[in-house]
Amino acid sequence: MGSKTNAGRFFEDYRLGEVIAHAIPRSLSGGERALYHALYPARHALYSSDEFARNCGLPASPLDDLITFHTVFGKTVPDISLNAVANLGYAAGRWLAPVHVGDTLSARSTVIGLKENSNGQSGVVYVRSEGVNQNGVVVLDYTRWVMVKKRDLASPAPAAQIPDLPSALAVGDLALPQGLDFTRYDFTLAGEAHTMRDYALGEVIDHVDGVTLEEAEHMLATRLWQNTAKVHFDAQSRPDGRRLIYGGHIISLARALSFNGLANAQMIVGLNGGAHANPAFAGDTVRAWSEVLDMAETAAPHVGAIRLRLVAHKGAQAGPLRAADGKYSPDVLLDLDYWALMPI
Repeated sequence: MGSKTNAGRFFEDYRLGEVIAHAIPRSLSGGERALYHALYPARHALYSSDEFARNCGLPASPLDDLITFHTVFGKTVPDISLNAVANLGYAAGRWLAPVHVGDTLSARSTVIGLKENSNGQSGVVYVRSEGVNQNGVVVLDYTRWVMVKKRDLASPAPAAQIPDLPSALAVGDLALPQGLDFTRYDFTLAGEAHTMRDYALGEVIDHVDGVTLEEAEHMLATRLWQNTAKVHFDAQSRPDGRRLIYGGHIISLARALSFNGLANAQMIVGLNGGAHANPAFAGDTVRAWSEVLDMAETAAPHVGAIRLRLVAHKGAQAGPLRAADGKYSPDVLLDLDYWALMPI
């Protein structure tokens, strides 16, 4: 009997250079913003107020940058990571244009690397994904790599090719939103008085607050972004019988927690790298800290770019980032390196 259902791709189904057009375009409304702010303690003023955004030279408040990221990411899941063992990392991500209520996003990915694992049971697939709006403008692009199961363990391995990815984006690679101007930036309304000059290279900021992960919230978030990865829904898809918390849920939670200490790091414009260091499950309590890695001026009036390392961890307090063997400590959930725009 024939089947019309889609079991998803396996490692041997990918071809180097293949371009995959992902299904189901998504028109975004104010509902996405409301749900995002219900799921995460997100309070950055530029994403909360049209008037604040207009005072900063934008036509209206854009949707949170991570709404764009999750929407595009979700489009890619049925073709890239439906049968993934794990989403391993990110690199070279750029937010190229703000996304506003009413925009429609679609996604496409190009396979840029393949490498079978030594156990012969899975392999790593590298893809460059793009989010495109209704006018054909690329609003986001990023590279990620995922470990994907093999359907047939006897299938021949492709010649290994690992893409050469930059360790970080240069400031000149970042796209500044048209019209952005922090000359009249209102620090009182933003919630903190710190400009970029108030931070020091190497400074570590403990974001203080913690949030305990709820199964219901994670399931709502995963459905909101139309992420169909089995490990997030089906408890029988993992040997331990537990549903894995979607990594993007941890990213958004940690970014929202970073408001306390980085309220003026308004717009994410670059993703230098990132790793989901350990799995997270319902009941874990997530806390975060940030380290200032770099700072630079930009061509926009009174707008600086600050490079931050955002680390999410579980437990009462932050322990060492890595164990003696160089691996991430078990309590570390996320290690994310990104560029944000901040008033000078």
